[in-house]
Amino acid sequence: MRSRAGFADGKLVAVGVSLAVVLVATFMGALIVSGALSSNGSGALNIAISGGTQTLDETESGSNGEGGNDVTESTSTESPAPSPVYALGDSGDGVRELQARLRQIQWYQSDVTGEFDDTTFEAVQGFQAKRGLEPTGEVDETTWANLADMTSAPTEDEKHNRLAAGPPILGPGDEGDHVRELQARLKQIGWFEDEVTGTYGLVTADAVQGFQTKRGIAATSEVDENTWDVLVGMTRTPTDAELNNEPPEPPATSSGLPDECMTGRVLCIDKSEQVLRWVTDGDVNLTLDARFGTELGAAREGSFEVYWKRRQGSFLFDTDTAYALFFDDGQAIHYSADFDENGYNDSQLGSVNVRDEDSMAQLFDDVDLGDQVYVYRS
Repeated sequence: MRSRAGFADGKLVAVGVSLAVVLVATFMGALIVSGALSSNGSGALNIAISGGTQTLDETESGSNGEGGNDVTESTSTESPAPSPVYALGDSGDGVRELQARLRQIQWYQSDVTGEFDDTTFEAVQGFQAKRGLEPTGEVDETTWANLADMTSAPTEDEKHNRLAAGPPILGPGDEGDHVRELQARLKQIGWFEDEVTGTYGLVTADAVQGFQTKRGIAATSEVDENTWDVLVGMTRTPTDAELNNEPPEPPATSSGLPDECMTGRVLCIDKSEQVLRWVTDGDVNLTLDARFGTELGAAREGSFEVYWKRRQGSFLFDTDTAYALFFDDGQAIHYSADFDENGYNDSQLGSVNVRDEDSMAQLFDDVDLGDQVYVYRS
């Protein structure tokens, strides 16, 4: 029988042998690697390095038997173009949110479907062009950031075309100046034809309900915040005459116009009053509501002349431009279907919008090339 001491000695010997084998293997591996690095044969050893790949390239030795290792590094210097967040053909809740946000600022008028179709593509393209972004029609991160800054997170009702009314701020039975203003504003756009009374009765309720139905607002006959905001965006602040059923003020005469409008045939455009006046020798023949560009460039002020007339046509995707009278490097006076439908909520780049189509058609026929245009603030 072996003693415990003998067993322990044997174990120590075995461990020593194992360590020796490991050391010899390590030493031989180092020699092999060293030989590979100094070998004159062909071959390459690639070493991965963060940020690129380094290649130790062994070239053929020259006639003198000398050779060297060339170290090259390849790195990517161009980052790929950002892929769109949403594009034509996409679908889902994200597209629903996109459509609902575009709808909040009136770039998308159809039902929210969750399908990125041609209508959505055109709405995105128009939004991008309006804000100086590349009009690709695809929603990249920059487009989404701009849209998110201008809108609020849509509700589930908005994303699924469900009309939901907010708490009423005016309703049947109310009286006072706010009701008077409501009636006067509705009267401006043809929804209220009776006298302004300041009393919210059945006639006012019917007018509010008709306005709400036309604009896609929950038709409750009561005025909530959304209804009021849409109405204010489409109308102007009522005058005292409008609030008190007084006859409208007589048309402005030459005494109320700048000197530039007093002689000859002039389209006299007051950006402060938001009106266009067609004036001949100081007499005002026609007065029209006007809207001006406000984002990428407003209609410029100064003296110009009409150099081109175009009866029909459209540009910038969303606004009709019939009966256009061009007066300054592409800026024009024209009928705007968007102004007619949505009032002052939006505007077109560098143009003078008119919302009365019949009057704009009459003006188009009356104005000649060379007639003067004067844009100013009173």
